[in-house]
Amino acid sequence: MAVSLYQIAIDCQDAPKLARFWAEVLDWQILYEDPEEIVIGAGPSALPGMVFLTVPERKAAKNRLHLDLSPDDRDAEVERIIGLGARKVDVGQGEDATWVVLADPEDNEFCVLRPKKTLLD
Repeated sequence: MAVSLYQIAIDCQDAPKLARFWAEVLDWQILYEDPEEIVIGAGPSALPGMVFLTVPERKAAKNRLHLDLSPDDRDAEVERIIGLGARKVDVGQGEDATWVVLADPEDNEFCVLRPKKTLLD
């Protein structure tokens, strides 16, 4: 039996705001939207995608799962994403880290890595 990653589901309080933030960060598009969920992706057939689901509760602790982004220019991308509404956060990464930890508008942590070409570098 084969399986592949279809989408990443993110619970949030303001699905339109968070979906639009991540669509801008990833240069993706809104593919589907209703009052309870918004799906974004590179295109309708490009897997995986992300779905943002409206829930009443706020995030309560550090994420158990987070996204790692690999840009061409880490520092420029960090500044661009901060301009979209993210902020830098300290989760204990230390000053010598080769990545920058940011939080999206609902405080979900994610990392902007140095440029990478494979999963092993």
